[in-house]
Amino acid sequence: MSFGKICAQINYAGEDLHILLTGGSRPHIGCTVLALPRPSLAGNGLGSATSSVLNVTGHKDEQLCRYLAEQAASFGKMTVVCSGGFHEDDITAAQIQEVQEAVRILTENIKEDL
Repeated sequence: MSFGKICAQINYAGEDLHILLTGGSRPHIGCTVLALPRPSLAGNGLGSATSSVLNVTGHKDEQLCRYLAEQAASFGKMTVVCSGGFHEDDITAAQIQEVQEAVRILTENIKEDL
């Protein structure tokens, strides 16, 4: 990203995974997502995930944490918790898309390591 930094700290808890996703000028905990792997509802043999979310009022971090947790749970067939938050003052729509793309790439890197 051209305007900030995003970081994922990964810790195993037995066979489960905890991810702390932080970034921007004021990293924080704005959201926690618990994702559990399950068969796809489409019946196509692929994996998916079901998640539960806790948000801090007024924070918009769910999209990032939910994506990362569900992707990791589905791919790794493990229980995943992702907590975190990214904050930049006066962030633009284009910068939000840049953060989302950075999390997508970060997620693919994490999946390679699972």
